Order: sequence, then structure tokens, then C-alpha cells
Amino acid sequence: MQLTRYTDYSLRVLMYLAINPDRLVTISEISEAYAISRNHLVKVVHELGARGYIHTQRGKLGGISLGGPPEDINIGDVVRHTEKTLDVVNCTAPACPILSACDLMSVLFEARDSFLAVLDRYTLADITRVQRQKELRTLLQIG
Repeated sequence: MQLTRYTDYSLRVLMYLAINPDRLVTISEISEAYAISRNHLVKVVHELGARGYIHTQRGKLGGISLGGPPEDINIGDVVRHTEKTLDVVNCTAPACPILSACDLMSVLFEARDSFLAVLDRYTLADITRVQRQKELRTLLQIG
């Protein structure tokens, strides 16, 4: 299973905000740190804000920050909210002629559910734990 860039960028934005908890961060700053298109991040930030994962503040002194403690942001939930579909395979378009007798789809769904169950065990705090923040900040060239 491969996640979309949209989900990847969403997780990166959240991680960046988690390691910069004491200030507002700009989209341009995140774009430069990760070498990601600012236009892509605008869409990501908009949805993360609409879902409450982040707070956005407009204006000259504006920016973005986490919408809550990193301990409350579950990685599995973020993936579910940012992926358009979590189907591993689409057996209906075009319709598969063996669909009614095939057990592959149920096996793939079980694998997907296991994948999500692992993600459900982790929060944003787990993947940006204090011990790693200094290293993350250095790699992203943050003051």
C-alpha cells in the first residue's frame, strides 16, 4: 500500500508544527524546509485546518500552529482523513469477472486494516518525540 503525496505532505506539516510548538509557522517556511511546492501545501493546510488538526491565522503576522496537543493527533486518523480511498485494489472498475468467487479482496482488506491498526497505535507526539526534535530541527535547518 502506498500513501498519496497529499497524505505525506499532511503528515510532514503536522510534524513541522510539532517541533515548532512555541510560534506560528508559515506555509512558505514549511515549503522551503521540505522542498515542496507551496501551492500543494496551501491545499493541505486548508484541509488540516478544516478538520481541526491545525489553527490558521491570516494576515501579515499570521501563520499556522497545531490545533491541539501532539498526543491527541492520531496518525491513523490523519491517514484516514487525507486519503481519498484506502482500497488496496478496485475490483469493480472495470468489473472483475471472478469477483463473486475471489477471496483476494478480503485478504487485501485484512492487510489494509492491519496497516491502519499499526498507525492507530501512534500519535504525532510519538513520531516527533522530544529526543528526536533536535535532530529533526537540524535536518530541516530550523534555528
